[in-house]
Amino acid sequence: MTPPSEATEQTPPAAAIRTRKLNFWYGSFQALFEVDLEITAGIITSLIGPSGCGKSTLLRSVNRINERSGDVRTTGTIEVLGHDIHGERVELARLRQKVGMVFQRPNPLPISIRDNVMFGYRLQNPANSRNKSEQEEILEGSLRKVLLWDGVKDCLGRKATSLSLEEQQKLCIARLLPVKPAILLMDEPCSALDPQGTEAVEELIWELRGDFNILLVTHNMAQARRASEECVFMLMGRVIEHAPTVEMFVTPRNPQTSDYIEGRYG
Repeated sequence: MTPPSEATEQTPPAAAIRTRKLNFWYGSFQALFEVDLEITAGIITSLIGPSGCGKSTLLRSVNRINERSGDVRTTGTIEVLGHDIHGERVELARLRQKVGMVFQRPNPLPISIRDNVMFGYRLQNPANSRNKSEQEEILEGSLRKVLLWDGVKDCLGRKATSLSLEEQQKLCIARLLPVKPAILLMDEPCSALDPQGTEAVEELIWELRGDFNILLVTHNMAQARRASEECVFMLMGRVIEHAPTVEMFVTPRNPQTSDYIEGRYG
């Protein structure tokens, strides 16, 4: 039997997300070009690059939310945990359960904190809607996971929109957890927050690493460096470089990456 340490050394890390020759169009405008990418499982990967480079388009392709835009077209393949997300038998509701999305600005529902957290769970588990003890356990576990429980446990009936922006963003993450996503997509989740709120959400993202595969879009170079383990630099719809974050920021291989990181454009 091979010792665990040797097996780990011999087995390459699994890919949570894999794209092959991925192209994407909004109408006649091509936003992604021949994107080949493997996002390592169990870590935080950041997508960086100037505005309009395709970061958010790539992120939103992973759960097919781009298709809501109407006149769009995709070629190539995207695999999530080894499964082709454009396969004939893929159900969008099931895909988006496994691939959760956190948006730039918090979007809690205008209902109570409790009902926000349990909203997706109740939709997908109507048979368990009367099991109050199980729901309370899930509610508490989700809020503890995002470090909100102690602050809201005595006011769970309060409207979620009354929380601070930082708390609302944490709540939006908590809302995903009861449906047990495998992947969390985060599209500039701190862009609406002040420095203190940004620090708190970054700490939360770091706490969630290992439990989830996290893909994070950010314009903030300091945030990418602090809060991710691998980094992907995109430019004009193409992946220019993908490397461990420290390596990319200290010794980038591509001069275009170096120019962007050092602020010469973008």
